[in-house]
Amino acid sequence: MPDVSTRMIPFGAWETWVRITEPDEPRAGALPLIVLHGGPGMAHNYLRNLEALAETGRRVIHYDQLGCGNSTHLPDAPAEFWTPQLFVDEFTNVVEHLGLTDYHLLGQSWGGMLGAEIATRRPDGLRALAICNSPASMQLWVEGAAELRAKLPAEVEATLSAHEAAGTTSAPEYLRATEVFYERHVCKVVPTPDDFRESEQQMEAEPTVYHTMNGPNEFHIVGTLRDWTIVDRVHLIDVPTLVVAGEDDEATPATWAPFVENIQDVAAHVFPGASHCTHLEQPREFRAVIAEFLARHDA
Repeated sequence: MPDVSTRMIPFGAWETWVRITEPDEPRAGALPLIVLHGGPGMAHNYLRNLEALAETGRRVIHYDQLGCGNSTHLPDAPAEFWTPQLFVDEFTNVVEHLGLTDYHLLGQSWGGMLGAEIATRRPDGLRALAICNSPASMQLWVEGAAELRAKLPAEVEATLSAHEAAGTTSAPEYLRATEVFYERHVCKVVPTPDDFRESEQQMEAEPTVYHTMNGPNEFHIVGTLRDWTIVDRVHLIDVPTLVVAGEDDEATPATWAPFVENIQDVAAHVFPGASHCTHLEQPREFRAVIAEFLARHDA
């Protein structure tokens, strides 16, 4: 069994919780992989099965971003506190404290957005980037969500629209309607995997980051990220990049097209029949694609 350890890393006046999975048999030249979770605010749990990539001989590093999971919670922080730059700084701090000089980076959903933000800064140690199920702008995400919502049963879309207009997005009827969208485009596994439920439950218990930056759910984007875009900066990413998505992903092809069109060294892979949580729906296939990409860009 791989050796798993956890630690708290100081980050200013706060702490970032880190989980490190060491391989049983380290492979020469295999660089560590840092995994960035989504949300923002969903914690690492739902991506925990990516620790199995340690079986390819590399260290796998998960961490809970500030404001969620096992890291410091700041429920009273003002909305303007929660910025992409805050999380870029936290990532840099984790890398420095772990003494990493060369590494790969994988981000899922918001984590892929954050990974792209990090990569545009061109940090010295970054060797390859995997952007998984992520948009290049929230406007593209909203447009994609509208297209998917238009294909929902008419009564479901009517319920969603009515409660959004009334500001009653915590109503039971609204929450039931969101589940219809989620089952089609967020996670198709039934019953919902425990790892996903853990991330969801901790977010619901302390929703500051998710509600402030995103909104009440995956497709009603009213938070501070609503105007976020990296389209005009994507060309600054200068490391080999893999973009992956599911065929039925809420991250529709138009949302991630700017990555493929504007990153110089880029490849894309779409998983047939999968949605947003591709790594939970097709775990072996997902890890195989990621492992092959990382191995090609090891030291």
